[in-house]
Amino acid sequence: MDSGINARIAARLRDLRATHGLTLDALAAQSGVSRSTISLIERSETSPTAVVLERLAAALGVALANLFEPIGSTADPVSRRATQAVWQDPASGYVRRNVSPPAARTPIQIVEVTFPPGAHVTYDTGGRAAPLHHQVWVLDGAIEVMVGAISHVLAAGDCLAFTLDRPTAYRNPTTQAARYAVVIVGGHAERVQP
Repeated sequence: MDSGINARIAARLRDLRATHGLTLDALAAQSGVSRSTISLIERSETSPTAVVLERLAAALGVALANLFEPIGSTADPVSRRATQAVWQDPASGYVRRNVSPPAARTPIQIVEVTFPPGAHVTYDTGGRAAPLHHQVWVLDGAIEVMVGAISHVLAAGDCLAFTLDRPTAYRNPTTQAARYAVVIVGGHAERVQP
C-alpha cells in the first residue's frame, strides 16, 4: 500500500475544492459530509471510508478515482504498476488500485478492486452533472452489484454496464476474495496540460 495515499487524497481534495471555489461549509452542505470530517481529511489526519470519499467526489462532480490522482501530474501515457495509487477502505477492507495514468488525455479510467469475502459497500450517491458510465468486469471470484433496486450476480468473466445515476452497492457473498476491474468513462475534473 502507498503509505502517502492519505496525503495524496488530502491534497487532491483541497485542490478540487479550490478549483470549484467551495468553502468547507459549502462542500459539507453539498456532500452531506461534516465540515470537521472534510477538514480532517484535508489535513491528512483521518483515513476516510470509500462511502465518504464517494460523497465528496459526487459533490465535486468527479469520479471517485479522481481523488487518488496526484497534484501536478504530467500527461505520461504509461502507468507503471509500482507508481499506481493503491488504497484500502478502512470500513470494508476492499483494496483499489488506480490502473490508468493520472492526468492522461482520455475520458477513460480503469480501477482494479480486490474485494474480501463477505465484504460489502453501499454508495448512496447517484448521478453527477456530467454522466458517469461504469463497466464492472469480474476477473476472479463472484460479486453482487445492486444498481438502484436491481441486483446483478456476476461470476468470473461477466461484465456489467451501467450509468452511475442511482445508489449502487457491491457485495461479495462468497468465502473467497473477488477481483474485478471498473472501467469509468466521464467524471473527470480538469486535466493537467502536458
